[in-house]
Amino acid sequence: MEIAIDRERFKFFIRVGGAYLLLQVFVDLVSHPETFLKRVVNNCWLVGYLIVINFLFYEYVLPFIKLTWKRIIAAPFILSANLFLYSFGFYFWRYIGIQSGIYFPLKVYPSALEGISNHFPYSAFSIIFFGIIRYSYDYRKLKEAAQQLRIEKQEAELNYLKSQTNPHFLFNTLNNIYSLARDKSDLAPESILRLSQILRFMLYETSGAYIRIEQELKIMADYIALEKLRYDESLSVDFKHDIDDMSQALPPLLLMPLVENAFKHGVSETRDHPFVDIHLSVNKQLLAFLVRNSTEEFLDELPVKENIGLSNLRRQLELLYTDFNLSVQQGDSTFTATLTINLASHV
Repeated sequence: MEIAIDRERFKFFIRVGGAYLLLQVFVDLVSHPETFLKRVVNNCWLVGYLIVINFLFYEYVLPFIKLTWKRIIAAPFILSANLFLYSFGFYFWRYIGIQSGIYFPLKVYPSALEGISNHFPYSAFSIIFFGIIRYSYDYRKLKEAAQQLRIEKQEAELNYLKSQTNPHFLFNTLNNIYSLARDKSDLAPESILRLSQILRFMLYETSGAYIRIEQELKIMADYIALEKLRYDESLSVDFKHDIDDMSQALPPLLLMPLVENAFKHGVSETRDHPFVDIHLSVNKQLLAFLVRNSTEEFLDELPVKENIGLSNLRRQLELLYTDFNLSVQQGDSTFTATLTINLASHV
């Protein structure tokens, strides 16, 4: 059976071995400065063996034991074999270095057993050293992978919500033009022109993660103007803004669902004195957006049921910001939506 070797993983163990070698070199520099250079050569020879044996132990032996209960039964024998490699094998590796003229025998041992006993702590410490660094490294990589997966999942969900919001916005606009065309209104050509401006914005400006807030204001103004074409002078629209920095970044069409909601579910269902009040302020990255519109009177005090536009907006805000508040309130003949965002809290 052929065993595939993960080269990237082996390179990681080489780097850990390099750190282990530096530690031993520092200890020898402090403890044995008179034989420092020879000990550096000896450590290079010994660490080469430890890199291989620790790589095999952590990457193959331990995973092999964890696979099935039958292998767990064989674990004592497998671990004993590794103990042999860390003790007798390590000392035998030293002997090979001496015979090859690579290793300097700075100390002569009366017996092999004494030599093994003297070198075993050196190899045993490598198990702890390699193990701590390996598991710390794997834990960090696992956290990074989990974080990346979470980010990718959020981005996928956010893109899905945007894919729902943008057509929703477009369909509402087309419905407005359809109403004008059905009534054979002279305002239909102007409405088509404004629609083309909105489409141009959606095609070329909303693909990125951010737009300037002045662009959001422009598309909002175009949409309001398009909506006003459907109504006579009875509709009152008060659109105000107070922004300290027009270049402030904002996700595209983030505020539009509240404006759409005011016209589609408010003004269009109001028979007498329809109105929409919109006020946007941004001061020191604190955004406050208020949309208040007329509605028919509600006699029953029921909880406000959010439509798909408001629900999608709320979920987008949860994915985009950590500090925000979206509240809606149904009055006797008014509906008020209030949104505050700390733009600095962007995820």
